[in-house]
Amino acid sequence: MNSRQPIPVIVLAGFLGSGKTTVLNHLLAGRGGTRIGVVVNDFGSIEIDAMSVAGQVGDSMVSLGGGCLCCAVDGSELDAYLEKLSAPAHRIDVIVIEASGLAEPQEMIRMLMASENPAIRYGGLVQVVDAAEFDATRDRHPETDRHLAVADLVVLNKTDRVDIGERARIKRELDALCAPGTPVVGADHGRIDPELLFDRRPWTETRGQLSFEDLLAEAEGHDHCAHAHAVYESTEFTSDQALSPRRFIDFLDRRPSGLYRIKGFVWFGIPGHEEKYEVHAVGRFLRFAPQPWERGEARLTQLVLIGAGTDGPGLVRELEACREEAPQDASPESMWGVLRYVAEPRPAAGPEADVEADAEVEAEPESGLGAEAPAAW
Repeated sequence: MNSRQPIPVIVLAGFLGSGKTTVLNHLLAGRGGTRIGVVVNDFGSIEIDAMSVAGQVGDSMVSLGGGCLCCAVDGSELDAYLEKLSAPAHRIDVIVIEASGLAEPQEMIRMLMASENPAIRYGGLVQVVDAAEFDATRDRHPETDRHLAVADLVVLNKTDRVDIGERARIKRELDALCAPGTPVVGADHGRIDPELLFDRRPWTETRGQLSFEDLLAEAEGHDHCAHAHAVYESTEFTSDQALSPRRFIDFLDRRPSGLYRIKGFVWFGIPGHEEKYEVHAVGRFLRFAPQPWERGEARLTQLVLIGAGTDGPGLVRELEACREEAPQDASPESMWGVLRYVAEPRPAAGPEADVEADAEVEAEPESGLGAEAPAAW
């Protein structure tokens, strides 16, 4: 990750027993060479599977060979720990906050959005749901419905413990409780593909001591870079013709619910907005960040779309329909739909302008969190 880019902070929430720690363990196990900072806001310590060889993660910061930093904190300490994790010396690529089973994810989101630390940015809320205890959890914790309403991605965990009919019923309930278009990923034993949340780097050779990846591979005996589910599909789209910002936003607004993640760069070419726009989406969470073109870099749109049960060729056709033949003639106002997902819209810039790509996502009224909320699609 470019050191100039703010580190995405993903909130992993869910009630006690839903399987958050299991999901976290799987993300750590399958991260490849990605350096993950972990903040655990929970009661007591956390046991990380397959890590007995490396020691128990307790209440203090622990640094492992692969760069995993785990802390147990309360809310008042969150800013301090995020500042530590985002220090350049740690070279962290992504931070995952495992919220307490009794935490209010809405408040954690507000804390992250209000943070004045330029080295981090909010990266979305992942809500873990226990399929086997879904009704009982809602009875014990009526606030479940409120949490689901602000989730960007829902992991329906322990699907192996319910039959197909029950799973379909819960899915219908979740569709009604969540904001329209919120993806629901089914999982057993917390196994979701890390690529749904962040990029994985290739492993590097170990120097001096075993890395975290080596320890896990040694303990479990398989390649943790392998995708968790073969059902996930990846579709790529490249265009040397600029895209219409309005048509592209329309595409995002009506994307299928099985489309979990979109990443890449978009070339709009609108006067005053000639930068390339990094796009990052996890579930309903969406942000754009303008970045300068490298000298001599070809003006291209390059996107990767990851989902399940999606029509890849159909997605490509929809994106092809977003192409704009004469972007130089378009009005700058056509960028408004994009700029609402940029924290601080940039002033007019030329093709070689040195625009810092450190934008966070702006408020979105539909997210249910008010004017301070992260954007949701």
